[in-house]
Amino acid sequence: MTSPRIAPMKDVVLTAFAESANVKQQFAREHADRIVHVARLIAAAFRDGYKVLLFGNGGSATDAAHIAAEFVGRYKADRMPLPAIALATDIAAITCIANDYGYEELFARQVRAHGRKGDIAIGISTSGNSPNVLKGVAAARDGGLTTIAWTGANGGKLAGLVDYPFIVPSTATSRIQESHITLGHVLCELVEDHLLGKAS
Repeated sequence: MTSPRIAPMKDVVLTAFAESANVKQQFAREHADRIVHVARLIAAAFRDGYKVLLFGNGGSATDAAHIAAEFVGRYKADRMPLPAIALATDIAAITCIANDYGYEELFARQVRAHGRKGDIAIGISTSGNSPNVLKGVAAARDGGLTTIAWTGANGGKLAGLVDYPFIVPSTATSRIQESHITLGHVLCELVEDHLLGKAS
């Protein structure tokens, strides 16, 4: 017999997984064509010698680092490393820039240092309103980079600043981030397949 104190916790588990799956499925239906297009853009950038810069705060910073690692290491295929940099992993740069220029300049200054025309910048913000992500994207646009946003809810200010916005249809930070990491994994798979001649 199930304890009455355990049943509600099980309901929380089942509800969370169901909500996550539903949000992801809706997101995929709304963005599938754009995901394919952006995967081709990223693959072409890698093939032509350009790189991807990814940045965000908190959980979005670790999502950026996670996807950069998939590109530099590998996702599924054994292939050449692909140049991707997460801009929230260098603690010396982070503390130097935050101390000398302010936290809002954290990503913009690194984009100006590492980015060049032809590169791709992916700004990640669940709200779409993180000031340092907005400034990072603005710096990327000024530098001629292709700009991509991973965000949620109504997209915030970020969605209107980029070439390719991906807006997760949820206001829950956890659900948005779960969709973001799945988006990142799908992009990695498509990019690998494209570069290895497995994608149509």
